[in-house]
Amino acid sequence: MTLPFYNYFTYGKVEDNTYASSSWPGLHISAHERHIKAQSADPALALSSAVYGGGMLELNRVFNIYVDKHYRCDDPPRDIAEALQDWQEQADQCAGLLTAVRLEHTSIQEYRSSEFGLLCCTTAGVSNAARAGSERTVFDVHGKKEKPPYIPGTINIMLWFNGQMTPGAMVNAVQTAVEAKAAALADAGIADSENGLPATGTTTDAMVLAVGQPADHSQPLHTYAGTATALGAAIGRLVYDTVKESLEAGLQWKERVGQQ
Repeated sequence: MTLPFYNYFTYGKVEDNTYASSSWPGLHISAHERHIKAQSADPALALSSAVYGGGMLELNRVFNIYVDKHYRCDDPPRDIAEALQDWQEQADQCAGLLTAVRLEHTSIQEYRSSEFGLLCCTTAGVSNAARAGSERTVFDVHGKKEKPPYIPGTINIMLWFNGQMTPGAMVNAVQTAVEAKAAALADAGIADSENGLPATGTTTDAMVLAVGQPADHSQPLHTYAGTATALGAAIGRLVYDTVKESLEAGLQWKERVGQQ
């Protein structure tokens, strides 16, 4: 198991609230009462689908923030901005994610080679699992829908890549990560919560890919990140393994407390 914050959240062991990356020098991930914070000593170029700090931007921090299953999704960016203010964090150069997954189930895995380093940090919950391409409840641009709101749950993935990558390869890397996530859900037998078909994700998944782009350019420039590349293979393995591990931790917890 690679759940570095399990003892912090479960037993209150304060000494276990920080994880130092071995693949990205200066990258630290810390656990707090209501959030996980990943912070790099130097800014990184990021491609993000985060509800706060989405798009292409430069950042040095990513927050994965816990909300309970009764959270009202009226204005998530406002809620994240207010949380950052409460924690005395700068509102810029960061991305914010929301999750209903218990934070002790955060899974972190790393990979290092002579060409790059990679860290993947994932929380995975599937209470609102969904299959892309199938008939199900949908929302319009204003958030209007026919059925009652779904129960919050999501798969949030942070990928921190220590190396050089083109913008096209960044998009390719996200594509590979999504494929690996879908494969992990398929192998775990996760089904769409509405139609029972094999799920490919959840309705609220988010991802942040941060690229260090070393100033000395000593590492090779990656122009592809598909499954046939060493980089894509590493992304696939780390995403698959962390999604699987976080899911299994959540299922084991539900069994212990008697939840369905």
